[in-house]
Amino acid sequence: MSAPIGPARELRVVLAQLTPHPADVVANLTRLETLVGQHAQAELMVFPELFLTGYNLDAVHQLALAPQGDVVVRVRTLARHWRTAIIVGFAEIHGDKVANSLACIDSDGCMTGIYRKTHLFGRERDHFTGGDRLPVVELAGIRVGPMICFDIEFPEPARTLALDGAQLLVSAAANMEPYEPDHHLASRARALDNRLPHIYVNRTGWESPFVFTGHSRIVAADGSVLLQLGADECVASSRVTIDAGTSEPTDYLNQLRPDLYGGELRTAPG
Repeated sequence: MSAPIGPARELRVVLAQLTPHPADVVANLTRLETLVGQHAQAELMVFPELFLTGYNLDAVHQLALAPQGDVVVRVRTLARHWRTAIIVGFAEIHGDKVANSLACIDSDGCMTGIYRKTHLFGRERDHFTGGDRLPVVELAGIRVGPMICFDIEFPEPARTLALDGAQLLVSAAANMEPYEPDHHLASRARALDNRLPHIYVNRTGWESPFVFTGHSRIVAADGSVLLQLGADECVASSRVTIDAGTSEPTDYLNQLRPDLYGGELRTAPG
């Protein structure tokens, strides 16, 4: 049975494909504040993985931020002032450890969730503790499934978020050479797998020893690319259609056969 066709909603989004200032939280916060103010009509702004603190793995413990600290509180105040939901990456003080996290802040300034990267890539495993949850968070009245970079190379996180009722997938990345083709394919596949639109925002620039590739995009629920950015810094506004439903026979969530797959795989909501 295919999903029912519901009323479509156009969500106004901004993709902030930027190069963070290495190890300069104040400069990155200032830039975020400026850009949010310049895009006051946006309902949702998405910044890259570790945008506030940078991708210097050897410095994350010195740069890590507390969710209740001044920097994150300023982002929450900004979201409330401009009535704009914000997703931004940062190294998070998490108990006595550090997590690679996304702050998911709604337009009223409430922190509706913190997503901690569950699939750590390469040397990240030496510096971060992996998350143990895949939360769906509400932002701008939409149920959002957040992911970070390497997460999208696995089908399971996005599928779990979809089965938990996500209406939109959002991925913040710090994807570097030579892996841009992997993410071009994975970002489209995760949208098509789950018949959900997917916002993918990657950083740009160089931070030793990595060259980051940009190429952020918006992917429609049928896997087609609606907006594609290049390799340089770019801040792009667009609209994403949410909850249009589908009448296609390939509405995959409603044709799952968990009796064949084993494990704890569930069926579609409802």
